[in-house]
Amino acid sequence: MQKKSVTPHGFLPSFQHFATQAIHVGQDPDQWTSRAVVTPISMSTTFKQGAPGKHSGFEYSRSGNPTRNCLEKAVAALDGAKYSLAFASGLAATMTITHLLKAGDQIICMDDVYGGTNRYFRRVAHEFGLNISFVDCSKTKLLEEAITPETKLVWVETPTNPSMKMIDIEACAQTVHKHGDIILVVDNTFMSAYFQRPLALGADICMYSATKYMNGHSDVVMGLVSVNSESLHDRLRFLQNSIGAVPSPFDCYLCNRGLKTLQIRMQRHFENGMAVAQFLESNPLVEKVIYPGLPSHPQHELAKRQCTGCPGMITFYIKGTLQHAETFLKNLKVFTLAESLGGYESLAELPAIMTHASVPKSHRDALGISDTLIRLSVGLEDKEDLLEDIGQALKAAHSPNAR
Repeated sequence: MQKKSVTPHGFLPSFQHFATQAIHVGQDPDQWTSRAVVTPISMSTTFKQGAPGKHSGFEYSRSGNPTRNCLEKAVAALDGAKYSLAFASGLAATMTITHLLKAGDQIICMDDVYGGTNRYFRRVAHEFGLNISFVDCSKTKLLEEAITPETKLVWVETPTNPSMKMIDIEACAQTVHKHGDIILVVDNTFMSAYFQRPLALGADICMYSATKYMNGHSDVVMGLVSVNSESLHDRLRFLQNSIGAVPSPFDCYLCNRGLKTLQIRMQRHFENGMAVAQFLESNPLVEKVIYPGLPSHPQHELAKRQCTGCPGMITFYIKGTLQHAETFLKNLKVFTLAESLGGYESLAELPAIMTHASVPKSHRDALGISDTLIRLSVGLEDKEDLLEDIGQALKAAHSPNAR
């Protein structure tokens, strides 16, 4: 449930009780003999049974762990879901979801997605007999035309990585579900649970690379999956145990801790992201800025209708050539040239050479992932320092001495 107040930028109001749920759901001290207020790290791989086959909820840590259990309960609450499951990485979550299918089934994947997702579907899942079709799902007509009797799963990101396209989740869900038993998966990594709830909009599965915003500290590699369907949950829980791609208790503790500040972090990411996007858009050395929070974004109205705000993810095209892009990135002082995103620190990268290098060049060209497209993950630093850093790096990239 959401408040009825209007946000400053015209987005949906925030989800009620979000911070309280992040701090308290699954964290009741009374569940521990010690009454620990902070969730303990349960490193034990095995648990004493009262009698043969009679355990008290845990038997082997791959199958279930007290620390992981607390994290999964908290994530479910933040997603407005009945169930959540944690995995060893975002791609481990992707792989486990894909195991819901069988050879001969078709996956329709958004054409603009994280490079690792693209690579997994093209070079791994396809080799196991799954048919993969990459489609621009931001156009529901194209999605409709791509669905066949063999279609069993539709995979979308919104916003997309790195082109920042917005997908109308509700329209996708209506299109997909009228064809029967097709699973709609939404990768919610960029938005986090704070800005978007895909399950409430009709998605069957909401997944994350929790390595990014959900953990938020660039010190954990993890995946998360949330569902409302008991049947889907039971199948995924079986696969989680059978495949065994589970996170360590220590990583679960860190991610659980990260959730406690998710609300205030995302609010600051939005504030800084908007400031950087507006600065870039007004700079003559920038060709184009793509940020759903800007009115210039082609799906800005959809973003306001579907989300409670925007993260710190910005894509822009620098004027010039690859040399200008590389010089800009080399001259950054506050932003760090590095892959990944969603941490407290600001990062910058060149997708064509870094995160999306594994995507075929013809595919990159069609998506507009050129040598001058730069992706920013705007962190929590003082926004004045971020703007100054970007400004000086842009000037350095276009100075006569840079050529």
